Order: sequence, then C-alpha cells, then structure tokens
Amino acid sequence: MSTIAAGLSALDRLDRLARLDTAVHRVDPRAKVITTAVFVVCVVSTGKYDLLGLLPFAVFPVVLAAEGDLPLGFLGRLLLMASPFALVMAAFNPLFDREVVAWLGSVPVTGGWISFASIVLRFLLTVAAALVLTATTSFAGVCLALEKLRVPEPLVTQLLLLYRYVFVLGDETRRMAQARRLRSFGRRGRDWRVYGQMLGHLLLRTFARAQRIYLAMKARGFDGSVRVARPLHFGPGDLVFTLGWSALFALFRTVNVPLALGRLVAGVLGIAAGTG
Repeated sequence: MSTIAAGLSALDRLDRLARLDTAVHRVDPRAKVITTAVFVVCVVSTGKYDLLGLLPFAVFPVVLAAEGDLPLGFLGRLLLMASPFALVMAAFNPLFDREVVAWLGSVPVTGGWISFASIVLRFLLTVAAALVLTATTSFAGVCLALEKLRVPEPLVTQLLLLYRYVFVLGDETRRMAQARRLRSFGRRGRDWRVYGQMLGHLLLRTFARAQRIYLAMKARGFDGSVRVARPLHFGPGDLVFTLGWSALFALFRTVNVPLALGRLVAGVLGIAAGTG
C-alpha cells in the first residue's frame, strides 16, 4: 500500500514541477508533444543490435531536465521504479538468441545479451522523455496539446478523467489499508482471502465515489468536454525547438554517431602516427 502512496506522491510532484517558470516550461505544449513523439519513434525504430546508436539520444531528456530545473535524482528514482517492466520484457532474449556477435577479450557476447541491453536502454530513454514532458508541461497540458493537434476529443477527455480517477482510487486504497491495520493484530487480516475481499470492496467504493464526482460535475455544467483556461501560442521559437530537435533525432537515427566519431579519431591518430 505504501508503494501506491509513493506513486501518487510522485504524480503530484510531477504536477508541481510543471508549474515552474523556465525556458523549457514556456515552450508551447504542442511543440514538446510533437518533439517527444519524433524522439520515441526514432528510438524504438533503432535496430535491436544497435546499442551504441542509442546512446546519443540520451542528450534530449538530459538537456531538457537540466534546462527545466528538474531534480535528476527524483526522475532517476522514477526510472528505477519502472525498470522491472523492461527487465521482464527482455529477460528471455539471452535464452533464445545465443549467436555470438562480439567478443570482450576472451568472453563471447551473444546477440541475446545485446538485444537485452538495447530493450532496457530504449525503455529508459522513452520513459525518461515522457517523464520530462510531463514534468515540464503537466498531464493537463499534454492533453490540451493533444486536443489542439486534432486528437479525438472523447479520447482526450477519457485520458484526463482516467488521470483524476487514479487519485480517487489511491485515496480509497489508503483508507481501506488504514482500516485493515487498525482492525488486525499480528498476522491476522493478511491472508489472500482478506486481500481478495478488500479488492472487491475497493472496486465498489471507487465506482460509487466516481459516480458522485460525475454527478457533481454534471451539476456544474459538465457536457463531456474538459476545458482548460490556458491560451496556446505556437511561435517561431517553438518551431525552431521542434525542427531542431527532430533534425538531430533524424541524424542519430541514420548515423551511428559514436561509431563515426570512433573511426574519425582512429583515422586522425593514424595520420598523426604516420606523419610522426
């Protein structure tokens, strides 16, 4: 239950970080959403063995986090919380892909281990980009940008309501967990049957509370669309932001920058050695 509280606290802190006033925060949300989408497409489309080619993409989330005054330690903890999903997804790659593709001295490296590292790195890069986008725009700002980009309005409304419903669910979960602790002693109240009953009651209680929230919204004029009182202005700076980062992502996607730099340095050193 404490994990749920920690997760809700992290979401709340992301919303508070989005209220900072930096150059990155002032970029139009549409520009950041489009740029992040291009980043994700370029990262996930990279070959499964192209591990070195993924490394330059880390520039985007790191630079935006630094320019947006975001706490890197906080973002790193969120990445660690999400990393088990990537580890589970990539866990079987070393078992099925045993072809040796490289050597580290006398140690063979199979394609499965390289693809394992590639999946984990791609996961970390895309999740980091999503966290930076949320921490500099807010979830409501992202939804507003999606609406302005002609994403169907019912989908945007559902995303906003789902985001709010997460907090309703977490609040009900905390109440039930506290009630269970107050009524149990030692190991009593901790078997799977009790947790099954709690899960059923939690579902019913959250449905009932969500219904009350919906009726309160209808009483205040809710007509199926969520309106955000925030004007958007896509200026020349936003266009430069989008095109500049997108061009850099395209370069990273088409050119293996670390490998090209390594060959360049090796060539320069070879020429220097030959002339010397």
